[in-house]
Amino acid sequence: MQLPYRVAAECPLILAPMAGVSEAPFRQVCRRFGADVLMTEFLAAEAIRRGIRQTLEGCEFARVERPIGIQIYGADPEAMAKAAAIVTAEYQPDFIDINFGCPVKKVVQRNGGSGCLRDLELVDRIIRAVVAATHLPVTVKTRSGWSEQSRQPVEIALRMQEAGARAFTLHARTRTQMFSGEADWDEIARVVEALDIPVIGNGDVQTADDVVAMRGHTGCAAIMIGRGSFGNPWLFRDARALLIGAERPAPPSAADRFAVALEHAQLAIALQGDCRQTVIEFRKHLGWYTRGLPQAAALREKLFQVETMAAAAALFHGYLERQAVLL
Repeated sequence: MQLPYRVAAECPLILAPMAGVSEAPFRQVCRRFGADVLMTEFLAAEAIRRGIRQTLEGCEFARVERPIGIQIYGADPEAMAKAAAIVTAEYQPDFIDINFGCPVKKVVQRNGGSGCLRDLELVDRIIRAVVAATHLPVTVKTRSGWSEQSRQPVEIALRMQEAGARAFTLHARTRTQMFSGEADWDEIARVVEALDIPVIGNGDVQTADDVVAMRGHTGCAAIMIGRGSFGNPWLFRDARALLIGAERPAPPSAADRFAVALEHAQLAIALQGDCRQTVIEFRKHLGWYTRGLPQAAALREKLFQVETMAAAAALFHGYLERQAVLL
């Protein structure tokens, strides 16, 4: 089953919309390593409607990032419709995605994200309002329910399809689970069987083997990769190789990781400004690129204190020299 926007790959791999992570520099790195579809961070519809500069900057993307979706969230159908109209006219992404899945307290307190799952009538009105406000495909991302007591992924999915969603992403956890426990891939399989629109699987995809396992277990049309990509854009490359039956690529060396980390850093500087704040916000990425390396904890401790990218590069260089001596 085809997604409602142009993607050449069978079983496309989609970079999840993640606050503070799915910014343009990271999106472009993941595209380079094989992400088929990109998505922005989730953006508040009310802030878009009010013209808040920082939020509008989150809507911006480069041509190389297509196909890309802009994800919006909110609990007011009118505000969501207005935001969709602005996004369509001003930024022209390939699709608009509605976030009904974010479990973060500050979003849920305003009834946004997965908070909407407590009122499926509101969910219905939001989707219909957004669909009416744009000619672009409207997709949705959600969870299996608000809580275990209201866990009904098939019913939620059917309702969203009926309201006009053109593709459905299920993170197979409830809001109250947050990111704990295990995602229930059986629920994704049941939704795939029930819907006529493409279903995208999400949840507990940490490795290339997980991608293959989810596809086999659920039959989903595409797979969304979130936290597993942190510091590991090679996940997209490796997963595509396994999906097409090719040989598994060799894992990146420490030098490979550091080279990509610094390329990613230079993208951040070019797109977000060469300033201390850019470096501070990038520290988390520097740490993620070191995961699994020998003596990584000590290296991360130093990286979390850098105030220039040159300092990070010097730490990487010193690490590689020390490791070479140990070999």
